[in-house]
Amino acid sequence: MDAPVDGMVTLQERTVNLVNQLNMPLVEVSLVFARHINQLMTTLNEHLSQTGESVSEQVRSPWPIDVEAVDSSSTFALEKVMNIVDQQRMDILDTLIRVTLVEINASVVDALLALRAWEHLARTQLAQATGPGQLFSPLNIPEDW
Repeated sequence: MDAPVDGMVTLQERTVNLVNQLNMPLVEVSLVFARHINQLMTTLNEHLSQTGESVSEQVRSPWPIDVEAVDSSSTFALEKVMNIVDQQRMDILDTLIRVTLVEINASVVDALLALRAWEHLARTQLAQATGPGQLFSPLNIPEDW
């Protein structure tokens, strides 16, 4: 295996272990990955506008999800959700991702692709949530992840 692949495996293993160890809720994992993706996209867009280069849609946009969104008649306030999240737990995941990306010297594109996979997993589960309680259920990571 080459170094970028080894680095992505390291990121994946560390993230899976931490998310499982902390029993992190879906909403918290989603927020952390969204923050990282937004930061990386800002950096990438600045680079692309300066160089005139382009990247694939797979890097630029969230991946399509393969599930039908559940029709949820319940509504809940985003502010209430944000008051319930565990900021300290989110900071731990945030730090792990940031430190690992620096440690493995990941390119912006490689980092985005790795994080897009996590974003896709979380978005798929978010689309199936029928109420606020499911937002705080642990992220379900498949065995072969």
